[in-house]
Amino acid sequence: MPRDRRDYYYRKAKEKGYRSRAAFKLKQINERFNIIKKGDTVVDLGAAPGGWLQVAHELSGGKVVGVDILPIEEIEGVETIKGDIRLDSTVEKIKDKIKEGADVVICDAAPSLSGNWSYDHARSIDLAESALECARKLLKPDGRFVVKVFQGDMFPDFLNKARDHFVKVQAFSPQATRKQSAEIYVIGKRLLPF
Repeated sequence: MPRDRRDYYYRKAKEKGYRSRAAFKLKQINERFNIIKKGDTVVDLGAAPGGWLQVAHELSGGKVVGVDILPIEEIEGVETIKGDIRLDSTVEKIKDKIKEGADVVICDAAPSLSGNWSYDHARSIDLAESALECARKLLKPDGRFVVKVFQGDMFPDFLNKARDHFVKVQAFSPQATRKQSAEIYVIGKRLLPF
C-alpha cells in the first residue's frame, strides 16, 4: 500500500508539473490549517528543488522567496537566494527582498541522511531550530510557520520551543507523507512578540 501511495503522489506530481511529490504535502497542510492566504508574502527555507515554491506561488500569488544552499531552477513569479539560513548574511538578503516581513515561513528541508537514526534525528532537529530562528527574524507579528521534523526523543523539546514563540502550535502528518516515514510537520500560528 505505501508504495502504491508513493507512486500515486509521484505520478500526480509529474502529471501536474510539480517538481516534487512534496508539493501535495504543502497543499494538504494548507487545506487543513489555512497557512498561506491570497496575497501573502511567503519565504521557503531549504526550497530546492522547488515543489513547495510552486504551491506557495499558486496559493499566494504574492511575493514568494525561496532560499537554499543548492541552486534552484527558475520558477516564474518566484525569487530565489542561494545561501545558508544559519548565516546572518543570508537572513539580511531575505529581508532585502521582503521589506515589510513575511506573512508565512515554510521549511521542508531535511539533512542529508547518514543511515544512523539518532544522528539524522539530531541533525533534523538542528535544521528545524535554525528554521525557527530564521522565521522569528523574518515573520511579521502574528505570522505563520511550517517546518518538517523527524520524530524521535528530541521532538517534544522542539515542539515546546515552538510553543514559546507561537500562540498555537500543532504537529501534523499529511496524507502524502509515506507511511513508513518518521517526518512530521510542526505548524505555528500567530508569532508572539520577542
